[in-house]
Amino acid sequence: MKTRKEDNQTSPMEFLLLGMRNMPTLQIPLFLLSLIIYLVIVIGNILIVVLVVSEQHLHTPMYTFLGTLSFLETWYSSTILPRLLASFLTGDRTISAHGCMAQFYFFSSFVATECYLLGAMSYDQYLAICQPLLYASLMTWKICLQLVAASWLVGMLVSAIVTAFLSQINFCGHKTIDHFCDFTPLLELSCSDTSVVTLVSFIVSFLSILFPFLFTLVSYVCITAAILRISSNMGRQKTFSTCFSHLIVVTIFYITLLLAYLLPRTALLKQLNKAFFFLYTVLTPLVNLFIYILRNKEVREALRK
Repeated sequence: MKTRKEDNQTSPMEFLLLGMRNMPTLQIPLFLLSLIIYLVIVIGNILIVVLVVSEQHLHTPMYTFLGTLSFLETWYSSTILPRLLASFLTGDRTISAHGCMAQFYFFSSFVATECYLLGAMSYDQYLAICQPLLYASLMTWKICLQLVAASWLVGMLVSAIVTAFLSQINFCGHKTIDHFCDFTPLLELSCSDTSVVTLVSFIVSFLSILFPFLFTLVSYVCITAAILRISSNMGRQKTFSTCFSHLIVVTIFYITLLLAYLLPRTALLKQLNKAFFFLYTVLTPLVNLFIYILRNKEVREALRK
């Protein structure tokens, strides 16, 4: 990894994270808001993990997936928010090139892992609703743990591949990044050929984002068809309520993900881009936490204990 053409704000081996510096009067309110959101995300998700581990009646594949998702989103938020909080507090918005690559690696690996994990959770929902008599034999503890482990391993592997290629390109120019160290902002700072890393990223994005999305979509098409075949309204409502929380989480995750990355990166839409990245990286884990707590009867009952 190389950088060239030093400017007056960063050293040759540093990037400048712009963030919210164009709103100086809001720095303290934004710091307090971000701190509160981060603490709620971390404490809430850790609480869910503790409940899943400690409560015997939550020792099922569904809650194992939920506990894993909560553990993942604790780290997911921790790749972005602590650095953001530090910049609000100290005013130092620079990040080293190696630190930037580390942030990109961990964030992208957690995103890929979440895509696979949400796909595994949709498969669990599909088996529970569409194959209830075979559920116990098809979703054993062994298979559940294998799906969890595979989600983590593949997520970390595909991110490592892209990070390895990205770290080989040369960076030059102003070296300023609008939000955090992500693939597209880093690629825009390159002054070398990026065709190979772009191709690798496209293949990896298909395998780690589009494929799990299509798998989840097909699972819910089958689930919807199965629910519509239920004769009674009460039966349909009861069955749909079992997968409603996961469906909302999947919908919010993929909508914010697609808006954040598919919205054109133009000067006119710059502030809108920031808003969607904030939703995608900060508010989505917070919303997911409340959805699973408020919509899940077993989790609420365990919390009351």
